[in-house]
Amino acid sequence: MTRVFRHDPVDFRSLPPAIRLLMIANIVGFLIALVVPDMHNLFGLVPQQVLFHRWIWQPITYLFLHGNLWHLFFNLFALWMFGMPVEAQWGQRDFLKYYFLCGLGAAAAHLALAPHSAIPVIGASGSVYGLLVAFALLYPDAVVYLYFLIPIKAAHMALLFGAIEFFAGATGSTPGVARFAHLGGMLTGYLYIRWWWVAKVQLKALWRRASRAEPEEEPAPRPIPRRAAKPKAAAPANDMAEVDRILDKILSDGLESLTDEERGIMHKYSERNKLS
Repeated sequence: MTRVFRHDPVDFRSLPPAIRLLMIANIVGFLIALVVPDMHNLFGLVPQQVLFHRWIWQPITYLFLHGNLWHLFFNLFALWMFGMPVEAQWGQRDFLKYYFLCGLGAAAAHLALAPHSAIPVIGASGSVYGLLVAFALLYPDAVVYLYFLIPIKAAHMALLFGAIEFFAGATGSTPGVARFAHLGGMLTGYLYIRWWWVAKVQLKALWRRASRAEPEEEPAPRPIPRRAAKPKAAAPANDMAEVDRILDKILSDGLESLTDEERGIMHKYSERNKLS
């Protein structure tokens, strides 16, 4: 099944609620840091302060601070680009939970590797790299234009960026960038989706099967006269439930696990609802 993504010109009012909230918070954090001199030391991620002085707010607050306008712009651009389809797929609550979980994973990686550092780490890059992983797992064949020029599949882009971060961190070629924090965000996102998310999907499937095996006794519904039946203008609820089940199966077992019948269902759904 081919998915086509199109981003129209940014209309702030039409952004999904979680992305809009995160953008506002990042912009406000950046502006406050311009006028508060010690903002980065107080609310950035300083391993020495977190581990030895229990400044436990820093693994969250560092996500809303940025070093300069370009740093802020590229993180917000990636949040918009990869976050839009992910939030549309998961919903606001699961999206925010995943975003902050990846940020905490990035912070944990940096704390583990540089526990005595007194240099603040700032920026939402750990969470953004986690969003790249989520997008690549949900839509591996979606084409992204790397640096606005080079077409590349999302799955290959995630692997490429992961390799770049690893080798740059291992060689120390960019000492001012917390490369392993980025990798921590990516790894956290991958493990969350491939283990916890898949386990949750399997538990839901078991619950559905158990519910079907032991149905609750309910009064029989009144038969609806044939003439009163509505024409099939939209997808019935049971069709949407089947589409959701197939999407869960793709996420847990991959696209190749689908049967011909399931592929046919998704093809019909794709034709009826063009994803923009």
